[in-house]
Amino acid sequence: MNSFAAAEALAFVRAHTALAAPPLLPEISLHLASELTPLWQATEETLAVQGLAPPYWAFAWVGGQALARYLLDEPGVVRGKRVLDFAAGSGVAGIAALKAGAAAVTASELEPLALAAIALNAAANGVAVTVCGEDLTAAPPSGWDVILAGDVCYERPMAERVAGWLEAAAAAGAFVLLGDPGRAYLPRHGLAALARYVVPTTRELEDRDSREVLIYRVGAH
Repeated sequence: MNSFAAAEALAFVRAHTALAAPPLLPEISLHLASELTPLWQATEETLAVQGLAPPYWAFAWVGGQALARYLLDEPGVVRGKRVLDFAAGSGVAGIAALKAGAAAVTASELEPLALAAIALNAAANGVAVTVCGEDLTAAPPSGWDVILAGDVCYERPMAERVAGWLEAAAAAGAFVLLGDPGRAYLPRHGLAALARYVVPTTRELEDRDSREVLIYRVGAH
């Protein structure tokens, strides 16, 4: 069980990141790591004691960036809606949803450092995000008009569990969007491509200098 207190988590995020705008999103500032290795090492130093996961929250992953860009470009998708930013990472998609006029946003993550980063990032952008540290896939999805999932198909167990949950949400009436840069475990059915973005990235995170990301609607047949 994580023993990282909220105040400690906030301090850790502030100490190891700096505010910066992701390449595709000049309208949004996030607490980001300037280099991967020092933060990864800092996280590993406390891993055994605190139970920390790798610091995925400290980087603007291309799937989340593209999803956020899509919402800013197409604000009608979320305007006035209740939105879930699922496996939110930095919270960038949820922040974009609020900037695009969403009525309310919940951002879900399991790690306390991610929850702290989301809170700090929301404050930096002048928006209010409700953070949720529960595993939402343990129960049927309900309560949201729009569900956002950026870059969640990079590991088989997670992708399979999440895909079923997102499909169930779509079947229940939610508008479900998935931002994916061609990860290996992307579902092969039930997706309709809505938009395409080329997102600059770094070779510390990816195997190239940019990735093409598709925005899919989940539940299309």
